Amino acid sequence: MNELVNAINGVIWSPALIYLCLGAGLFFSVMTRFAQLRHFKEMLKLLLNNSSSDKGISSFQALAVSLSGRVGVGNIAGVAAAIGFGGPGAVFWMWVVAFLGASTAYVESTLGQLYKVEQNGQYRGGPAYYFERCLGWKPLGVLFAVSAIIGCGLFLPGVQANAVGDAAVRIFGDGAMVDTAFGLVGTNKLITLAVILMILGFIIFGGIRRIANFTQVVVPFMALGYIIMALVVVFLNLDKLPGVFSLIISDAFTAQAGLGAAIGWGVKRGIYSNEAGQGTGPHAAAAAEVDHPAQQGLVQAFSVYVDTLFVCTATALMILITQQYNVAGTLTDGSLIVQNVAANTEISSPAFTQLALLQVFGDFGSVFVGLALFFFAFTTILAYYYITETNVAYLNSVFGNKLPLVLFKLALMFMVAYGAVNSAGYIWTIGDIGVGLMAWINVLGILLIFFMHKPTIRCLRDYEAQKQAGGPIRFDPVKLGIKNATFWEEKAKTQQAQSEQ
Repeated sequence: MNELVNAINGVIWSPALIYLCLGAGLFFSVMTRFAQLRHFKEMLKLLLNNSSSDKGISSFQALAVSLSGRVGVGNIAGVAAAIGFGGPGAVFWMWVVAFLGASTAYVESTLGQLYKVEQNGQYRGGPAYYFERCLGWKPLGVLFAVSAIIGCGLFLPGVQANAVGDAAVRIFGDGAMVDTAFGLVGTNKLITLAVILMILGFIIFGGIRRIANFTQVVVPFMALGYIIMALVVVFLNLDKLPGVFSLIISDAFTAQAGLGAAIGWGVKRGIYSNEAGQGTGPHAAAAAEVDHPAQQGLVQAFSVYVDTLFVCTATALMILITQQYNVAGTLTDGSLIVQNVAANTEISSPAFTQLALLQVFGDFGSVFVGLALFFFAFTTILAYYYITETNVAYLNSVFGNKLPLVLFKLALMFMVAYGAVNSAGYIWTIGDIGVGLMAWINVLGILLIFFMHKPTIRCLRDYEAQKQAGGPIRFDPVKLGIKNATFWEEKAKTQQAQSEQ
């Protein structure tokens, strides 16, 4: 089974996908005239928009929901894996994919907001919706929806839960071994799993508003706390900081693990972590209550910066500045090019990060990483659930029957349990397959949309013109020649009727 999973992952994550994601990010950056730089101040202003409704959530809540998906185990264990398999230079390529990916996030999230619909009193949107409504390709929408349900509902939650279970073991030990349906499992891991499942069940059965209310409090708190801990580590080792940046830059082009490994692992972990191009961010973006689709596109572009340039960089600096890492020669023979810690330290795990904090904070460092992993992973599982729910709703509308959503909720909870008690390497590979499938479909789809219709560029230019004119921000897709944006068409008609009264 492991060989089959690895073979599938090797095909999906071929160099073609890596270059596709980098190329798409560069292309959209050029086409938007690097909007991710030009509108940085505007991104910050838009975060303060707290307007919401019974049908939609605020921009900040949408940011929190999308960040709950972006900021997860990939920021802790994923960065460690990138360094362990790709060398310190992989961090540089994570930065590159974040900068370029911010433009991809703008494009896909603007599309999500532009082609959203109202279903059962809630705003819904995402790649499945914009493939159908913009391209007119319903089969492509169905294909993405099925891939998202399999990826976010079945594959990816196990990755998050696995890291939490391992962190609990490192903090509390295995505890007494219990024979379960999954094999022998330590009681401490089972207790952690039970806590996750109970809280998860309570929140996901409450819908998007309960998820948004939870994440808007927890996500900023956990990200800020994690970055503060990283800053303490950096300031206590400030004299080593220039050397760390020099190592990252030099190793990016003469990588210890090979240039291909540095780029491959840096891009793969960057995409996995910040999710730009995966098609996950547009689901939360579509739920936001905004005046113009471009606004939510810019907000979601900023979320990529928060994820990679802030949180992932915090992890990388802690690991490298304390030199608590190894660099593997190959994935198969177990050889090490660089060895700073015990040779048997698991690379695809939070171990490097825990060791780094252990050096500075003692046992509290391990406890803190465990707590960070719990919150990072838990909020990510919530985001995965919402993505799954949205795509189930899409399939409901396509096939005209009510799929049993409760079964998908139970299936997701089962996969959380399965991931928590299985080996990390196997679970990470399954997660990679889920990410890769969605990325292939979404990136190719948004490129097709751009070449055929260019709606996101029209939205951006319209928003920039209205901002420059200084008048109230409104959006009328018909005036821009954008078709099938029915939600915004109706909103424009209502605003026009009100202004004529």
